[in-house]
Amino acid sequence: MTSPVPDSAGRVVVLTGAGMSAECGIPVFRGSGGLWEGSRPEDLATPEAFAADPERVWRWYRERLAGVLEAEPHAGYTALAELERRLPDGAVTVITQNVDGMHRRAGSRRVVELHGNLTRARCSAGCGRTRPTEEPEPNEMCSCGKGTWRPDVVWFGESLDPACLCAAERALENADTAWVVGTSSVVYPAAALPRMAAERGVTVVEINPETTPLSEYATRVLRGAASEELVSLAAAWPEGSTR
Repeated sequence: MTSPVPDSAGRVVVLTGAGMSAECGIPVFRGSGGLWEGSRPEDLATPEAFAADPERVWRWYRERLAGVLEAEPHAGYTALAELERRLPDGAVTVITQNVDGMHRRAGSRRVVELHGNLTRARCSAGCGRTRPTEEPEPNEMCSCGKGTWRPDVVWFGESLDPACLCAAERALENADTAWVVGTSSVVYPAAALPRMAAERGVTVVEINPETTPLSEYATRVLRGAASEELVSLAAAWPEGSTR
């Protein structure tokens, strides 16, 4: 069986999903105890829901943020940040579907946040202004005068930021290895990224206790906990120059 660690150093891209955060005590979206239990996504995480009841949407997101801020990054997050520090610049890129900001809190610097960041608010008119989530009132206007403040996350029915998607695609195009951690591999377009990488010959290592649609395309599948597997992979990753 192919080893998840190469003989020589190369560029590694790490794609993380809700399972990565779950080990920190942050709820996943679906299933028992999930964030959607007892609620419909269309009532809380769509532009239409925000337009209909911004106070309810803001209340839900601030409750989520409070839970996130109580959690701490686990050893897997720390291992990725340390790997980035000891390898040449650009050798490690994290692409995350999570909005909790945990990778940056752990010290990772090269992070692509595909679905935004729960700790930020942004102008609904797209002027580019952002501020901490705790600050704006539910119907407060941005200083541009064209939009109100909303959570800086991608809602159902919205497209990903083209710049973030482009950065993720570019990172995987240049990768030698991709670690896909704790993602169900069913949310597109993010789910398509590691599969396309595998089809181009990139070594894809899936870290997930459950079988996913990506499993059959992965070079190697590791069924352990994300924290344990990432610590092992990062510790064994060779030093040296990237291509």
